[in-house]
Amino acid sequence: MSANIALPLPHKQVRQTSRAEIGDRLFVVGGKVLLLVLLGVAVLMPLLAIFWRGFSAEAGQGGGWVAARELVTSDNFHWLLGNSLKVSLSVAAIVVPLAYLFAYALQRTLIPAKGIWRGISLLPLMAPSMLPGIALVYLFGNQGLLRGLLSDNIYGFWGIVLGEVIYTFPHALMILLSALSLADARLFDAASSMGASPAKAFRSITWPATRQAVFAAFCLVFTLTITDFGVPVVVGGDYQVLALEAYKAVVGQQQFGRGALIGMVLLLPALFSFGVDAWLRRRHGDAMSGRAQVFKPAPSKRRDGCYLAIVLLISAALLLVFGMAVFSSLVKFWPYNLSLSLNHYQFNETAGGGWLAYGNSLKMALGTALIGSLLIFTGAYLMEKTKGQRGLNLTLRMLSFVPMAVPGLVLGLGYVFFFNLTGNPLHVLYGTMTLLIVCTIAHYLTTAQMTATTALRQLDAEFEAAALSLKAPLYRHYLRVTVPICLPALLDIVRYLFVSAMTTVSAAIFLYSPDTILAAVAVLNMDDAGNVGGAAAMSTLILFTSAGVSLLLAWASRGLLRRSQAWRQTAPGH
Repeated sequence: MSANIALPLPHKQVRQTSRAEIGDRLFVVGGKVLLLVLLGVAVLMPLLAIFWRGFSAEAGQGGGWVAARELVTSDNFHWLLGNSLKVSLSVAAIVVPLAYLFAYALQRTLIPAKGIWRGISLLPLMAPSMLPGIALVYLFGNQGLLRGLLSDNIYGFWGIVLGEVIYTFPHALMILLSALSLADARLFDAASSMGASPAKAFRSITWPATRQAVFAAFCLVFTLTITDFGVPVVVGGDYQVLALEAYKAVVGQQQFGRGALIGMVLLLPALFSFGVDAWLRRRHGDAMSGRAQVFKPAPSKRRDGCYLAIVLLISAALLLVFGMAVFSSLVKFWPYNLSLSLNHYQFNETAGGGWLAYGNSLKMALGTALIGSLLIFTGAYLMEKTKGQRGLNLTLRMLSFVPMAVPGLVLGLGYVFFFNLTGNPLHVLYGTMTLLIVCTIAHYLTTAQMTATTALRQLDAEFEAAALSLKAPLYRHYLRVTVPICLPALLDIVRYLFVSAMTTVSAAIFLYSPDTILAAVAVLNMDDAGNVGGAAAMSTLILFTSAGVSLLLAWASRGLLRRSQAWRQTAPGH
């Protein structure tokens, strides 16, 4: 009798385990397949559409190989390409050494107020690329405050170079900060005991460990510069570059085939840089071992004084540029009436998009930050913390890294060519806020993906093993364990996507409609219309919004982190 009573229990247990396994498989496989479809539509198909449009010989398309050959052999193209290369190489040659010195000062010296200097250095990340150009006009333009300091006109080569230096500086700085933060104190102790001078220690230890990051920063600055048209639009004057030509071909002249061909040309340096950087990373190997000791710089008044002077000069230049942009947005009528007023912030009375554009940018930034962080973090979890589907995982990783090698301008062109096809059922998305959000997530996917992957790889596989032994569904473990533990990285992704969406213009410039115009696009339109004060005001509004939301997220996350990360603060055995 007791045997009969015990029989249903194992049977019931087997059925419950089977249901959990089925649910986990649906969560894993279904999630990966959904991600594959989304990445195919958001990344792969738009890029294929560029090549189809550029090389298609059909009427109204790119004109095929004949048109491509005519373009690349024309004198005008050679002039544009020469200008773009000259500007990009000059900017990279200026930015990378300055960013290296700034990063070295923050990581390897004892200068005071490091947090303040780092915050100032990141200001260009929180504003559209047009803002440095607008500030330079007010500083060194024909009616600029410091117009006598430059012997040449700000409009042209040097105007573009100065604007791009300011715009790309924090991008290079973040890479170099990360590289210089990895230092093994044991190596420096050994060098010191052998009588090596600080200069010798730098040449034999620091430089070999950071030269790959220097090259990566150089490639990033070069790519950002050669594909940016925001600064050239404002201060380029008669000095034309390829990115500006692609923008004019599509927006101004409706020559989509020419825009596609130039877009493919702009894709080449990014692909080359990405490939060489990946090759160098494989050769470089790991920067630190697991037994490395944290490096703490020794006091040196002479060294710290020199680096403090460098940091102060760079920070002062950045504050001058951004302070000038804010001040000019408050001036009634430059340069004749310098009294302060909020007239330029009355966007409803000016052309260019006004408050509608600002509201749209907020909506897009919130949608990009919330939806993008959820999709990207969940996708990274499925790829890193679940077993099986090796081929599918490899495909997902490859597609996730593609946007890193694709400039925003090229991606935006691809969206035009793919989603604007009348035979495409997704054509209904063209000109909508949904497509702008999708494009922005795809544009900034790789950096957010790498942040999530780095955080997830720090978690021991025992977490998933414990959930499996307890018969807990995988999705419940993901929500209750993985997300709280990785909350700092998740909040970084939210902040990064929000700020990027508020400031982006390169990809979105081709995709908005009158109802979905964005604030960064409104800056461009107001500057084109001659309303430089209004453009400065909208840029300032974007800057303060990005900075304010970043500070708000940092403040709000403290309580969440204290609750979700309390286990980290508990000593072993307690």
